[in-house]
Amino acid sequence: MTDLVLYTNPMSRGRIARWLMEEAGQPYDAVILEYGTTMKAPDYLAINPMGKVPALRHGDRVVTENAAICAYMADAFPEAGLAPEPKDRADYYRWLFFAAGPLEQAVTNASVELDTSDPLLSRRFGYGTLETVLDTLDGLLSERDYVTSDRFSAADVMLGSQLSWGMMFGSIAARPSFTAYAERLTARPAFLRAAQKDGALPGQG
Repeated sequence: MTDLVLYTNPMSRGRIARWLMEEAGQPYDAVILEYGTTMKAPDYLAINPMGKVPALRHGDRVVTENAAICAYMADAFPEAGLAPEPKDRADYYRWLFFAAGPLEQAVTNASVELDTSDPLLSRRFGYGTLETVLDTLDGLLSERDYVTSDRFSAADVMLGSQLSWGMMFGSIAARPSFTAYAERLTARPAFLRAAQKDGALPGQG
């Protein structure tokens, strides 16, 4: 066993963390958990009481939530170059947590047909409306190749995963800036390695 252990399932948001681990370039073990059984077993609940994946164990430390795993790994292994220098992290932090917060919330709410077009209702949500969220991202990605302009970072793993999956499953309408961004990211060797590892697991393709 290495010092880094990723708990995941290939049919989950754990694919985001898997991609990040491949970008970090550190040796790690992956423990594949099943819904309803090993994911809810006492030994895993001691790691993540939510009974969900992903979770990352680094020695005696545990990190859950994809955005936190992205930020943690970028800081723990700076040689991977997954985060800008601290003085240049405004955009990096902004869009990393925008992807984890407003974007995911807006897409999830739309998927269950929650109508936030009523101004009185939209004010109760931090993101307003899905259209506002997507317009904001379109403005960003129409002007730059990556979240921090011309340099890939862990924030792109988080944002790129959300946009790529959303377009794949139809919960996010494709726009030229989104498509070009997703194509840049999914051509990365680390993304391809992660996809191959998850796709090679039993029952996956």
